[in-house]
Amino acid sequence: MAWSHPRFPYVQKRHRVGLLSLRLWVRHMLFWSGAVVVGLAATAFALSSDYAHTLFRSVVAASPWLPFLVTPLTLAGVAALTQRYFKGAEGSGIPQTIAAIRMSEGSNRDAVLSLRVAVGKMFLTCISLAGGASVGREGPTVQVGAALLYNLRWLVRFPRHLMERGLIVAGGGAGVAAAFNTPLAGIVFAIEEMARSFEERSSGTLVTAVIIAGLAAVYVQGNYTYFGATNSTLAGASGWFGVLLCGLAGGLLGGGFSRLLLAFSTHGLPGRAGTFVRTHPVKFAALCGLALALIGFASGSAVYGSGYVEAKRLIEGTGTVSAGYGIWKMLATFVSFVSGIPGGLFAPSLSAGAGIGQVVAGVLGQADAGALIVIGMAAYFAGVVQAPITAFVIVMEMTGNHDMVVPLMLSTLLATAVSRIVCPRPLYKALASNYLARVRPPA
Repeated sequence: MAWSHPRFPYVQKRHRVGLLSLRLWVRHMLFWSGAVVVGLAATAFALSSDYAHTLFRSVVAASPWLPFLVTPLTLAGVAALTQRYFKGAEGSGIPQTIAAIRMSEGSNRDAVLSLRVAVGKMFLTCISLAGGASVGREGPTVQVGAALLYNLRWLVRFPRHLMERGLIVAGGGAGVAAAFNTPLAGIVFAIEEMARSFEERSSGTLVTAVIIAGLAAVYVQGNYTYFGATNSTLAGASGWFGVLLCGLAGGLLGGGFSRLLLAFSTHGLPGRAGTFVRTHPVKFAALCGLALALIGFASGSAVYGSGYVEAKRLIEGTGTVSAGYGIWKMLATFVSFVSGIPGGLFAPSLSAGAGIGQVVAGVLGQADAGALIVIGMAAYFAGVVQAPITAFVIVMEMTGNHDMVVPLMLSTLLATAVSRIVCPRPLYKALASNYLARVRPPA
């Protein structure tokens, strides 16, 4: 139907009025500005997180025993601040964002996506990294991005389909894109992980937010690959056998990690131990900090922080880690997450997966381990979150290696299938359901 059709003159008039509507342009300008703010906030968060981890590395360099004092005190302090002032900022941030999409408009949604929680999320995650916690900033950036765009509704009235979920999904996707410099992964993540049904009316909003936020982050930091670039490819039949091993190991270990995490989040510890965790969350966080310091000491201080440095060195071939690094990193991440502090699972999971890939490459005698390290990252990440498309797209974009598309797809699909056998409930969606059960009043 053409806009100038003589039988429908009102259509042409309405279209012209829409284009010339001051309210429409104000809405667009505010939305674009909000996407820019998401990109700048993600960049500031990234720089602050890197600085915080550098501070902790200086602590470890001064004495490997200092984490036994610094880490418990930091985790206890962060847990206390979270419980007292920033309720809703604990954990990854992705489950809260998914839960907010499922909520109807009201005080619960406003609380979990408030600007105060967003600021607290960034601040407390940085403090946690300065104390050695094995957490990432990417999951929290999803909640921050969703909160920033969602709160635009106070400035201008948006259409109902955007008010209900569009701004939240777009903000979350923009957060991933800006955090990793992976615009395609931001779109895929928003569709696959955050929105079970994707509305056509929201597609333009999502893509626009992702592109603008990503451009804002690139403008400040430059165009880069998150974990560095690699041109490694598979070598012969043993390389493809390594893909299968990475998929199986990633699915088993990732599914086991998710199942343990969900068991703790859903049921807690039994008996007096469970009562202690519920009634003394700050003391429990301190004990988790002590356990983390023990894990860090046993691993040679390799598991502190997001794991970004270790994974990048493995991919670029400028360093190695111990054969047990992947398992140590999984334990450190589990302890950090259950302590109740803010922090995500993305980067630590990718780092643990890199360690798994290095072990597989060593078992098969691969001279160039880079390809299997990348595949191990994608496979374990897919095993944890059970989002295979997001896993292979995000790793492909982060390493700039588009020649690995087919093995990455194969490993992530295999890992997801194995993980679903071990842990039938997808991690983030199950955590979101648990969060909804806590915040909603009983019927």
